[in-house]
Amino acid sequence: MPISTAQKPDTMKRVVRIVWKCVVVFIMISAIRLLYIKLRTEVSYDPVAKALLDNGNLWSDIKVIAGATSRYILDIPFISHVYAVLSALAAYVALAWYDRIALLHLGRLRGISWSYVAVCSFVTYALGHNLGMSVLSGGIVRLRAYCAKGLKATEVAALIAMCSFTFLFGTLLLLGAVLLFEPEIVLSLSNLIPQMVLPNWLVQAAGFTLLLLCGLYVFGSWQTFKPFRIGTLDIVYPRLGIVIRQILAAPLEIMAAAGIIYFVLPEAGNPGYFVVLGAFILSFSAGLVSQAPGGLGVMEAVFLAVIDTVPATNVMAALLIWRLLYLLLPLVVSIPIIFLFERSNVSCTDF
Repeated sequence: MPISTAQKPDTMKRVVRIVWKCVVVFIMISAIRLLYIKLRTEVSYDPVAKALLDNGNLWSDIKVIAGATSRYILDIPFISHVYAVLSALAAYVALAWYDRIALLHLGRLRGISWSYVAVCSFVTYALGHNLGMSVLSGGIVRLRAYCAKGLKATEVAALIAMCSFTFLFGTLLLLGAVLLFEPEIVLSLSNLIPQMVLPNWLVQAAGFTLLLLCGLYVFGSWQTFKPFRIGTLDIVYPRLGIVIRQILAAPLEIMAAAGIIYFVLPEAGNPGYFVVLGAFILSFSAGLVSQAPGGLGVMEAVFLAVIDTVPATNVMAALLIWRLLYLLLPLVVSIPIIFLFERSNVSCTDF
């Protein structure tokens, strides 16, 4: 029997819901599996724990991981944990601000509350930071959530691009400052990358160039430069008010995330916040480029090379705390949020 025109949209909606539920189940299973793999990898840096993990089963591995993680946490002063938790919260507030800025730029902020944006952003980055390919994994969540608020797929794509640019802008801004004022940080990477043996003046010149590019972007917005075209795409300078928000939000997120590591490092041999910030920017950016989930392996190598005044075990413990607060705990919290969102039967018809 022929299918009526009225039945076809309903059938398509059911197919979309089924496909999306399969995606949600896949994300949840992948997140739980990744959580286990990451904790196991972190704990394996301890030779004793590694020997136990290599000769145990799943249940014994979970006990070893829980025990080792607990020891790392208890060895750090309580006040350091407080500062680290506050830094993690500040970082995720800034990430939510990314979305708010993008929605304001698109003129679609009306009717979307701060709390809704914060939850959407939290889940987006929890998945993106952990699973890798953040534009794809986080984009799925944003598409589902903002489509339910009336945005079209093209608008969500523009929002993702704006958030990515805000992060890039903040990274270039802070990296330029680090290279200008702490050029020695590049030389510390020479054992990993021999090509990093560069004179300080050249490193500082690179930092100044990055700051100049950021300044030109702000100047272009202030002077309302005309859009420039790449092929058929017009790139429009955001309004100055949007750019000012980017200048505040992007560095705040990166500096707060780096603060998690800084606060849990021991005082003895601590190279100072600016060096930790530089190591964080270099390692986290390299991890994003490599698409390694959570920068696993990349961050350890960079931090151990840059922060050589602190025992390696303390550096690894600080990175474990960072992953727990910035990556793994948000991932754990995001799983039931996705489930509850799906149970609410929010509709989305603009895919």
